[in-house]
Amino acid sequence: MHFSIQNIIFLLVALAGFGLFAWQASRIRANVLVGRDRDMSGHVNERLWKTLLVAFGQQKMFKRLTPAFLHLIVYVGFIVINIEVIEIMVDGLFGTHRFLQFAGPLYSALTGTNEILGALVVLAVVAFWWRRNANVVKRFTGPEMRAWPKMDANIILYVEVVLMAALFLMNTADLKAYQLQGLDLPGAYPISQFLTGLLPDSVPTLHVLERVGWWAHIVGILLFLNYLPSSKHFHIIMAFPNVYFSRLIPQGQFSNVDSITHEVKAMMDPSYAVPAPATNPDGSAVAPAPFGAKDVDDLAWTNLLNAYSCTECGRCTSVCPANITGKLLSPRKIIMDTRDRMEEKYNAPLIFSPALYGADAKHDPQEQLDKENHTLLRGYVTPEELWACTTCNACVEACPVNINPLDSIIEMRRFLVLEESAAPNALNAMFSNIENNGAPWAFSPSDRFNWADDLFVAEKGELEVRS
Repeated sequence: MHFSIQNIIFLLVALAGFGLFAWQASRIRANVLVGRDRDMSGHVNERLWKTLLVAFGQQKMFKRLTPAFLHLIVYVGFIVINIEVIEIMVDGLFGTHRFLQFAGPLYSALTGTNEILGALVVLAVVAFWWRRNANVVKRFTGPEMRAWPKMDANIILYVEVVLMAALFLMNTADLKAYQLQGLDLPGAYPISQFLTGLLPDSVPTLHVLERVGWWAHIVGILLFLNYLPSSKHFHIIMAFPNVYFSRLIPQGQFSNVDSITHEVKAMMDPSYAVPAPATNPDGSAVAPAPFGAKDVDDLAWTNLLNAYSCTECGRCTSVCPANITGKLLSPRKIIMDTRDRMEEKYNAPLIFSPALYGADAKHDPQEQLDKENHTLLRGYVTPEELWACTTCNACVEACPVNINPLDSIIEMRRFLVLEESAAPNALNAMFSNIENNGAPWAFSPSDRFNWADDLFVAEKGELEVRS
């Protein structure tokens, strides 16, 4: 173990990389917490089990075998190769070389597995790139998948290939340098052993190439780590808390508005005690919250957590009956719009700025330019999209990380109905019928049983004819 200027530089680079990521993570946490409070405590065992199955076990991915298999390779490769990253961190801080070599055969198994997984990751990434860019998969297209979302997906694939190339350069140069000196490099290298012929026979040059690969790999990982918060790839971190805090109630069960519930109970039962309104620390009454959601801070914090967990895979939109039949609704767009509005309202992303796709990616460019109405509802999401939803929960069922677009859709529709009285005419007619007739139909309660009388008369007449 020895220290050098290289160790000091590495320490500074590592502190900068992890510190910057921690700052970005705290910024996103603050964005999520602007949402309304929602109690998601309790049921710890059930939540942990769901997280184990859905997030760690990729349970819902395997509804489509081809992408599931490719994703599994990248997922397992990401986990296993990160063990070697721990070794690189120790080597960089303390001046050691292949610190984990003391593990002997276990170290050989680790390095060999890393190389095989690294090669498989490259092949999987190539397959992902082809599926995404050759228009093989329809769900990768759509009005919300222009400009930044498409570029972001490709950047991730390119970075993964560069990281694997740096890993192989490091191993291959190190392996050949040891061979030229008549030494055995600790570990097993089933892929790099076939690449040694591509490198020069100069030991000093190989040492330089090994350092280039080493630095490129670890710095690339730190840069990638800080790219994540501005990317859809942030789901590799956010998927786990998102699944843990996903709803446990039946998918078809809607939530009630507490204030309306109290009013209805008081109307039905005069003895019902309506809870006292909340007060501020100074004793003043808290301003009543609007019904539903007009902007991101009207949504629950779990809805905002959903937005940062989306990988834009489009599985939700691909099974949406409204979208399939040509309606404007895209559940994926609802989630992406929520994330973009958060970034726009509270702070722009640090590295890239995917917050706005451009007017051509929106359904109503003129409405986008209306700054007074530039909120999530109408600023990003149009009422036409919201009313196209059939509340079938297909999008919720399809999401691999338990994102719930329907919850956000319902809240925005509540705002339209309860705050703006902006429901479609057909619904307004139904509301009037319920208010006046106690049922959705335009018939007086006294006439409600007429169909049975008509049926009785008809059956009686038929019996008389037969007799």
